[in-house]
Amino acid sequence: MTKKVSLTYITNDSARKATFKKRKKGLMKKANELSTLCDIQACVIIYSQYESHPEVWPSPLGVQHIVSQFRSLPEMDQSKKMVNQETFLRQRIVKAKEQLKKLRKENREKEMSRVMFQTDCPVPPTPAAVPAAGDHALNLNMQATMERQAFGLSNMGNTMQRPSWFTDMMNPNEQMGFGAVAEVLPFGDQYHHGLWSNNPFFP
Repeated sequence: MTKKVSLTYITNDSARKATFKKRKKGLMKKANELSTLCDIQACVIIYSQYESHPEVWPSPLGVQHIVSQFRSLPEMDQSKKMVNQETFLRQRIVKAKEQLKKLRKENREKEMSRVMFQTDCPVPPTPAAVPAAGDHALNLNMQATMERQAFGLSNMGNTMQRPSWFTDMMNPNEQMGFGAVAEVLPFGDQYHHGLWSNNPFFP
C-alpha cells in the first residue's frame, strides 16, 4: 500500500533535492505520454535552484513554437482556464462542499424514508433521532407517521393488557349465567337429596 504524501514543504535539503529530481523526471514522462496519446501540443519549462538554466521539454525550439502560438490567442482565451494554486484549491474546496451537501441530502432522504415506512418498529422513533431536513412538508409527513405508529402501539398495549379470559373472570355471572341458575335451582335439603340420591358415589 502506497503511503500518502503530505503536500508540505520539505525542509531537509537532501530529501528535497531527491524529490525534485524524481518528480521532474515523472513530469517530463507524463507530458510526453499526454502529447502522444491525446495528440496535443504541450511543453514543460522548469526553473529551479539546482540548475543555472531552465529545463525545457521537448526542446528549446519546440517550447518557443508552442509559447508563440499561445501568445497569439486573444487575451480572453489565454486566461480562460488559467488558475494559480490558490484558485485551484478554492475550486476543489467548493466542489468538495457541493459533493458533501449532495451526500448529506441523499442520506437524509434515505433515513426519512426508512422511518416513514418502518411500520414494524417496536418503539416509535423520536423526532430528535431523525436528521434535520430542509423540506418542511417531509418533516410534517414524518411526524404524522410517527404519531400514527405511537397511537397504534398504544392501542395494541391496551388490548394486550386485558385479554378475553381476564374479562371473563372479572364478569363470571354475565358469561356463565350463574345468576339464572341460582334463581331456578333451590338450595334446600330436599333438592340436595333428590339431586344426588341416584348417584352411586353419594349416599
